[in-house]
Amino acid sequence: MNRVGLFGGSFDPVHNAHVALASSALAALQLDELRWIPAGQAWQKARTLTAADDRVAMLRLAISHEPRYRLDMCEVQRAGPSYTIATVLELKARHPSAQWFLILGQDQLQRLPTWHRWRYLVRLVTLAVANRAGESPRTPAELAVARANVVEVPMPPLLLSSSQIRTQVASNQSIATLVPADVADYVETHHLYRNSYRN
Repeated sequence: MNRVGLFGGSFDPVHNAHVALASSALAALQLDELRWIPAGQAWQKARTLTAADDRVAMLRLAISHEPRYRLDMCEVQRAGPSYTIATVLELKARHPSAQWFLILGQDQLQRLPTWHRWRYLVRLVTLAVANRAGESPRTPAELAVARANVVEVPMPPLLLSSSQIRTQVASNQSIATLVPADVADYVETHHLYRNSYRN
């Protein structure tokens, strides 16, 4: 295990743009492994996340087709806020020889200077940022000053968000084209994101 991608998020639910970014990162970065890391306590989100068991189950369904994908439960199992720096330090201790790539969307890149101990974090990982529709990532000035290593991951132009999916389910609209088929079935079977759901 030499080149490892780290793809964290609430995945509430995981959707086709997540899967497309992960697939693009595997190819563009020549990763040996990509770890999907569902958040336990997403400290920057005001709303309450769907139960971890459901989010993890949907992730398992979405990533089962690719042997280089791994589901890493460290944040779900860790008490307290899910700080990325804590996750990276834990994984580096387990695998000291690996090279780490933190996979981000452009929105996450813009917010990264608000993350816990972000200056230390960018010394430990390469930031692999989605390049949507041929648009190069806009790196915040703070990251440039901190000499963060940023690389681009070509990304298909999929304008899609988990909040959009939750809203469509609550409005009784189909999400069949927005999430993997098994995930759509899981949402339906387990009655997730219904009318009582608050975004």
